[in-house]
Amino acid sequence: MAWFVVIAAGLFEVAMAYSLKLSDGFAQPLPSVGFAVFAVLSFGLLAFALKSLDVGTAYAVWTGIGAVGTATLGMLILGEEASVVRIVSIVLIVCGVVGLNLAGGAH
Repeated sequence: MAWFVVIAAGLFEVAMAYSLKLSDGFAQPLPSVGFAVFAVLSFGLLAFALKSLDVGTAYAVWTGIGAVGTATLGMLILGEEASVVRIVSIVLIVCGVVGLNLAGGAH
């Protein structure tokens, strides 16, 4: 159950980053409010999950989902460059998070 909460928290982190981009430096009210809501949800869910998970592994999964999701969203929706180096780097982040889980940090 806690891992599903961490995954949801990571997805809210992606929504938070996307809202931050759309807020235009907090000049746009709706995306700015979205940023705040998604930030509270993301951090709140992570805090809840940390009641039963190791902080190092859970935090790595949370940030990994945020980093991979935001970078992918940027390439697919925001027109950011999708170079080989970027894609390989995303794969390396995923491998690192999986490696941490295989190393015994998951319950």
